This record gives sequence, C-alpha cells and structure tokens, in this order.
Amino acid sequence: MSAAAPAPFIVGVPRSGTTMLRLMLDAHSELAIPPETYFVTNLIEAADGGATADQLATVLVEHRRWGDLGLDEAELRERMRARGERPSGGDAVRAAFELYAEAQGKPRWGDKTPAYLTNIREIGAALPEARFVHLIRDGRDVALSILAMPERDRPMRNPDSIGVVATRWRRRIERARRQAEDVSHYTEVRYEELVSDPEGILRGVCEFLDLPFEEVMLESHEGARRRLEEMNRDLAGRGELPAQPASGRLAPHALAAEAPRRERIAAWRNEMSPEQVSEFEAEAGEMLRELGYEPGGAP
Repeated sequence: MSAAAPAPFIVGVPRSGTTMLRLMLDAHSELAIPPETYFVTNLIEAADGGATADQLATVLVEHRRWGDLGLDEAELRERMRARGERPSGGDAVRAAFELYAEAQGKPRWGDKTPAYLTNIREIGAALPEARFVHLIRDGRDVALSILAMPERDRPMRNPDSIGVVATRWRRRIERARRQAEDVSHYTEVRYEELVSDPEGILRGVCEFLDLPFEEVMLESHEGARRRLEEMNRDLAGRGELPAQPASGRLAPHALAAEAPRRERIAAWRNEMSPEQVSEFEAEAGEMLRELGYEPGGAP
C-alpha cells in the first residue's frame, strides 16, 4: 500500500487568518479543504474505544457539522465498511475526507479547524501523513478582532477583556508548541508575512506539503463566497454549544472575499489604547517577544 499523501491541518488561535490560508490552499487543483470540522478527534476517540464502521459513520452523521460536507450518508457508510469491521481512527478520518475530496473533483484533502491547535499530538498519532501548519498572528490584533465581534459569535468562550484573550492566546500557542515536539511535520507561518508576501509564503507551504505551487492560489478571494456557501446553514445547539444562525457563521469570514489587506497588520497601534496594550502585554509580553513581535506598552 502506497503512503498517504501529506494532509495539511491548518491550526491557530481564532482570528489569526486560518480561513484565508484555507481558501488559498483549497484553490489548488489537487487539494480540497472543507469548512471547520470539529469531528476528527471524535472519530479518533470512538475508534480507539472499539467502535464499528457503522458506529463511526453514525458519530459523523450525527455531528452538527456533518451537513457542511454535503455528502451522502449511504456512501459514507459504505466507505467506512470498506476500511474493515473496526477501522482505526486514521482510516475513519481518511474515509470521510477522501469522499469529500472526490466530491470536489480533487485527489487530496486537508483540514482547517483552529481548535485542533490543542490536539496536534492526538491527530498526529492517528494520521502519520498529517502536516500541521500553525498560523500565528500578533496577539494584540487577535484580541482586537475577537472583541470587535458580537458577543454570541466570539470564538473563545466568554472572552470579555483584553487580558483574558491575551492569556488564552499565549497558552494555546505554548500548548501547540509543546505538542509539536511529538509529531514529525509541523511548521509555523506568520499572518503578517502571509499578507505581505503571499506568493513567497505559499511557495514555502506548498513545499512543506509536497504540493506544486499554483498561481491560482493567489486569487483565492475571488472564489471565496462560493466556497464559504457550504457554511450557509444554521447549526443546531448541542450540549454546551449554542445554536448558530447561518448569518452568524458567515459574517466573521466576510474579509475572505477580499484580497489580503496589509492595513490590518499592527492595527493595534492605532486602535488600542495605551492601557489596553499594557494589559495585553502584562499577560503575554514574553510570548510576543519570543515570536518577534515588538512590544509597545509601558515598561
């Protein structure tokens, strides 16, 4: 059996540009990346618990993100059974994503779910072909972007202050970097460099993924609205997860339909008060410096 093609997993703290990178890579003629999934770890954990092929299919079709994929349930079940009576977590994930890629007319697949930032070790163990692309953005701009969103749509639970976002930004990056030590393929990309030099950065990412560079990736924003239509559906509430109307899912990605905007780099300099900058840097100043971002608050 031939080795599986490298599968990109785009991760990062929310509002770090992961949707932009997803659309750039998805524009490639060989690669299909669906909207955020959140079910990969569910499949891996169910398989580790001894779930049958049909039970694994049920885990997926009962997940509230299943409808985003636009796939046929009967076909999914057939693919799962073809992997054996009790597929591994990796095989269950492959069955779903390969079916999605085929529906898009492409031979390879990837994932973009920012939250998998904290599941790098688990996913890497189940999928040796996983190649993690960690997109990092200046945390002060991340904080501005999160707190500008309507409260119900914010991607972090109850992020009601600059200091809370700073702490979570720092901790998630620290956790990702610790887990990255246990996987074979991990790279970091700066949002600011992707926006300033998209071709140069995409060439590097393509090399990391064993994927030939294609110019069409630089025009991904032109087809963004069509690709984001997969998310134009309401999400029902489930457990602690609140219901999300389609409009609330699409609104945070509005800028994806525009060419990368350099003016969003270091927007914090003009839009944060000195007190807010100091509050952020009190919680995450060391991480800013470690990543090469210039501190701007009071000593």
